[in-house]
Amino acid sequence: MDNQPLFTDDTIVFGLLMLALGLVFYTESLKGGFWEKFYKIIPGLFMAYMVPALLTTVGLIAPEWSTTNDVGEEIKHSTNLYYVSSRYLLPAALVLMTLSIDLKAVFNLGWKALVMFFTGTIGIVLGGPIAILLVSIFSPETVGGAGPDAVWRGLSTLAGSWIGGGANQTAMLEIYGYNQSEYGKMVFVDIFVANVWMAVLLIGISKSKRIDKWLNADTSAIEALKEKVTSFAQSVKRNPSLTDLMIIAAIGFGAVSFAHLCANFIAPFFDGIVANIESITTRNIFTFLGSEFFWMISISTIIAIILSFTKIKNYEGAGASKFGSVFIYILVASIGMKIDLMSIFDNPGLIAVGIVWMAIHAGLLILIGKLIKAPYFFLAIGSQANVGGAASAPVVATAFHPSLATVGVLLAVLGYAIGTVAAIGCTILMQLAATS
Repeated sequence: MDNQPLFTDDTIVFGLLMLALGLVFYTESLKGGFWEKFYKIIPGLFMAYMVPALLTTVGLIAPEWSTTNDVGEEIKHSTNLYYVSSRYLLPAALVLMTLSIDLKAVFNLGWKALVMFFTGTIGIVLGGPIAILLVSIFSPETVGGAGPDAVWRGLSTLAGSWIGGGANQTAMLEIYGYNQSEYGKMVFVDIFVANVWMAVLLIGISKSKRIDKWLNADTSAIEALKEKVTSFAQSVKRNPSLTDLMIIAAIGFGAVSFAHLCANFIAPFFDGIVANIESITTRNIFTFLGSEFFWMISISTIIAIILSFTKIKNYEGAGASKFGSVFIYILVASIGMKIDLMSIFDNPGLIAVGIVWMAIHAGLLILIGKLIKAPYFFLAIGSQANVGGAASAPVVATAFHPSLATVGVLLAVLGYAIGTVAAIGCTILMQLAATS
C-alpha cells in the first residue's frame, strides 16, 4: 500500500524544515501579545521538534514511505536528512559546543548525575516486566505469543535501544531471535514512545526552576558551570570575521572528518575481535564496539575536550557554540519528522506497553530525584542518556545550556557500554512475566 508523502525530495524537505525552524525562532523573538505568552508555556525547542512532526502527520513529509511498482512489488524509500544530521551535524555541534568547556567544572557536578543515569537504567529494566504484567490484565494477547513470535522477545530490542542504542538493539534481536518480519512493530513503538517522552522532557525544561524548587534541588554546581562558560565567552567575545567563520567550520567538520576516519578503522577492528568471541552472549554484549556511530561520537567528544585545553577554545568568542546550536536544531527537526502523531492508532496495544514502560521509568526517576534532591537537569539527562542515546541526550542538555552538551554525551556513551548487559537482565524478567 502506498503511503508516499506530498514531498519526497530531500532538498525540498530540508527547506521545509528550515522554514519551520525559522518560523519558530521568529515567533519566539516577538515581544508582547500572543506569542510571548505562548512561549512562556511551550518552549521553542519543543516547537522546533513538534512542527516537523505535524508536517509528517498531515502527510507533507515523511522519514520513510513505500510505493508499489507495476508488478505489485513494494519498494521502500527513506529520507537521508536524519542520517546527515546525526552523522555530520551532531558531531560537529558537539565539538563546537565543547570547545569552551571546563572539564573540572563538569566533574564537579558530582555523583547525582550518575545516580540519576543508573536510576533511569533500572527504570527500564524493571519497567518492561511490570508493563507486561499490567497490560496482560486487560489484553493478554498483546503480550503473548510463543517461539520466535513471543512479544517479550521483541520487547527485548526496546530494552536494548532504551538503555544503549542501535547497536545494543540489534544485539538483542540476534540474541533472542525475534521474528524479523514482526520487528517493524517494535521499531515503531521505539520511535513513537521515545520521541513522545523526549517531547515531555522538553516541555519540562521551560518549567525547570519550578520543578527544581519542588525537588528541593541544589543547582549550584550546574549554575557554576554555566557561569564559567558564559564568563569565558564574554571575555573573548568579538565580532566574527569571515576568517573566524571559516576556521570555526574547519574545526567542526575537520574534527568530524577525523572522527569518521578513525571510526572506519576502529569499528571493523573491534567487530572482528568481538566476532571471534566463542560465547554468543558475551559476543553480543560487546557488539556496540563494532558500531561506527559509537566511535564517531566518542572520538568527536575526545577531540573537543582536547581542543578545550588549547587556544582554539577562544573561537567561542566568535560564536562557535552558536553554530553548534544551529546544527543541533537541524537535528531536532530531523528527529521530529520521524514521528507521526496519528500512528498511535496503528498498534494501540504495543503502544500501551511502551507508554506504561516509560511511565515506570519516569516515575522511578522522579522518586529518586526527590529523595536525593537532584536537579531536573540530571533527571532529564539521566533519562535521555538511556532512552535517546548519543543522538538526543546532547539535544536535551543543550536546551539547558550549550556547555552541558558534553554531560549528555558522556552519559550516553556509558549507556552504550552497559546497554546489552542491562537489556539481557530486563529480558529475563520480561520472559518470567510473560510466561507467568
